[in-house]
Amino acid sequence: MTRHPLLGAALAAAERGWRIFPLAPGSKFPALHGEDDCPRTGSCTTGHQGWEQRATTDLELIRRTWGPGAYGIGLACGPSGLVVVDLDRPKHPKDLPPARWAGRGITDGLDVFAALCEQHGQPMPAGTFTVRTGRGGLHLYFAAPAGVVLRNTTGEKGNGLGWKVDTRAHGGYVVAPGSTVNHRPYTVTLDAPPMPLPGWLTTLLTPQNPVSAVRLDVAAVRARIGRLNAYTRAAVTGEAEKVAAAGEGTRNHQLFASAAALGRLVAAGTLPEGDAVDALLSAGQSVGLGEMECRRTIAKGLARGGSGVGRAA
Repeated sequence: MTRHPLLGAALAAAERGWRIFPLAPGSKFPALHGEDDCPRTGSCTTGHQGWEQRATTDLELIRRTWGPGAYGIGLACGPSGLVVVDLDRPKHPKDLPPARWAGRGITDGLDVFAALCEQHGQPMPAGTFTVRTGRGGLHLYFAAPAGVVLRNTTGEKGNGLGWKVDTRAHGGYVVAPGSTVNHRPYTVTLDAPPMPLPGWLTTLLTPQNPVSAVRLDVAAVRARIGRLNAYTRAAVTGEAEKVAAAGEGTRNHQLFASAAALGRLVAAGTLPEGDAVDALLSAGQSVGLGEMECRRTIAKGLARGGSGVGRAA
């Protein structure tokens, strides 16, 4: 039987260690249930799992999902250890560059990126994995730097690189090659291992108050919960890591959500409340949340998570 090209592309991504998830056919949107209609079964038993958590390299699961060739391929950048620079093109004739670029012959994201490289005395990165997007732009794939968690940027907002230049890292995904969006294919133009993200780009993309990649003493958490069963240990560690990876402005919300997820296990009698509190408190404090703020949020989350669960006999 002939293998569908989408399945081949999905397997190729996974074999590189890139974690993928299905996109709705012909679109950029995840083909996964949202939090509002989450059944709280399967992988979501302890709380809703979004595309970033469900992205996988499981070859058997990938064969089942993409075998029929219906779904596009979303690539979760953070879990895959990637930073992707997205060099976009104008969407319509009136989509023009800002004044500071307009007088320099700039017409698209590639031009802006080239000007940025020149401004910093750096060559255009060459030789890294490159994809031509459906609209004719480029995705440049880079290996993420160690020691810092980079987040998405959009255009010139915040610490973004410039007009029509976006980046996707932790919390972001790209449409992977082999997919089509609005009948336009995403194709590999240079099949090479992703180069390390250049240091000067890492500096530009690092937030002023960066989140250290080594911010949670996972070993200490695991030591405390080592006597628990493997499923519960994985749930506690996973939720603590979500809190530790949360970006500024989302940390308290993630702490509440993670506490609610673990609250179901506490209420079911499979996780001692003290262990849940200790793990989440360590994670919250590691990203700058105060102890009392953490304890209040954790208490509310545990109560919310346990409110609809009967304790096991």
